[in-house]
Amino acid sequence: MKVEHSVIHLYQRSVRRRLLLLACIAFLLILASAFAALKGSANIPFRDLRAMLVGGEADAMNMYILQEVRLPRIVMAVVTGMALAAAGVIMQALLRNPLADPFTLGVSSGAAFGAALAIVAGASAFGVNLVYSGRWLIAFNAFVFGCMAVLFVYGISRLKNSSVTVLLLAGVAIGQLFAAGVSVLKYFSNNEALKDLIVWLMGGFWGADWEVLGILLPLLAVSLAVLLKYAWDLNALSSGEEAARTLGVKIRRMRWICLILSTLIASTTIAFTGIIGFVGLVAPHISRMLIGTDYRFLLPCSCLIGALLLLLSDTVARLLLSQIEIPVGIVTAFFGAPFFIYLLIKKRREYWA
Repeated sequence: MKVEHSVIHLYQRSVRRRLLLLACIAFLLILASAFAALKGSANIPFRDLRAMLVGGEADAMNMYILQEVRLPRIVMAVVTGMALAAAGVIMQALLRNPLADPFTLGVSSGAAFGAALAIVAGASAFGVNLVYSGRWLIAFNAFVFGCMAVLFVYGISRLKNSSVTVLLLAGVAIGQLFAAGVSVLKYFSNNEALKDLIVWLMGGFWGADWEVLGILLPLLAVSLAVLLKYAWDLNALSSGEEAARTLGVKIRRMRWICLILSTLIASTTIAFTGIIGFVGLVAPHISRMLIGTDYRFLLPCSCLIGALLLLLSDTVARLLLSQIEIPVGIVTAFFGAPFFIYLLIKKRREYWA
């Protein structure tokens, strides 16, 4: 009896520690958001930010900058970081491969081809005529072709009984196919279209506004709620497919639903931000170091870490060179690549144990 109480006490203590860690990361994210709102080409006093949040008098120009420029960008960075990190941790769990991320299955290559088709040729997917033009055409194409890439990959893997190895190899093949299509469009584009395409491929939050966030926020919230519902099943899958089946997990159904949702949130955010790499790859690894492999805590921790990393990267991109904004995709690659190489060298397999 004493042993049972001791085990329960240790479990409750572990849960409290993890919840405290999540609260600390959330607090850091709030601090980073406040810093990003105040700092920029025009520094804004803290009293104006406080006035916007709780009410009071503030400078009209500062209020406009906060409400219409910086806050949408901050929320967009947080949403994108959460979406990419969540997609990364789910794909790593489903494929049982630490190198998997939202782009392993060809999402980024498919989205890049769709965007290139819109920018260079001005054509929409399947000839669909959109009410809006410009960025909405790019976003629509990027989303459709990103989802198409994953559907092709999953369809190929079904021919081999949904083999994880075939899934990964098919992702590489489909990704290369779409990358070749992007290269063809680059070759035949004019200078202006080529410049727009390259800027999109670098990734950034220049087009962030409340209209776009009105689409992304509900989609992310619903998708994360469903993915969290499968946390126990993902924990069981980490012990192997046979063990998961013994525990009653419907593996094929779970894999299909989780794969669709992770692809959906990744491709939707990529459609509006361009290609942003390494967040979905690095954030889950950092989270495993901090909080372990229980997906009830790993998924929210990865979302918070991904949001924090991307928000800090975007802030650095805005502030590093005065009056010149660096694409955030460059910053994430600059910091993410060395960190991931460090992880590979260390071979910290215990984070997957």
